[in-house]
Amino acid sequence: MTLKKNVGGIDRIIRLVLGVVILGVGAYFRSWWGLIGLIPLLTGAFSYCGLYSLIGVSTCKVKTPPPAAPSASPEPPKQP
Repeated sequence: MTLKKNVGGIDRIIRLVLGVVILGVGAYFRSWWGLIGLIPLLTGAFSYCGLYSLIGVSTCKVKTPPPAAPSASPEPPKQP
């Protein structure tokens, strides 16, 4: 099973920073609640959010292939 990236750009950066901050605050106050910071940290690190996947959201830019150029000459008719 491969995880399709659905977290990208600014969303990823915010998750990484927020995860580190929450872990730091938890360590400062010596609280286990700081472990909640692992959720945004890991979703940012792997660029995958399970909740986004469930509700069909993606903040990743999708690379679309360029449109195919029309052929200059039509295909010849096929012989039976």
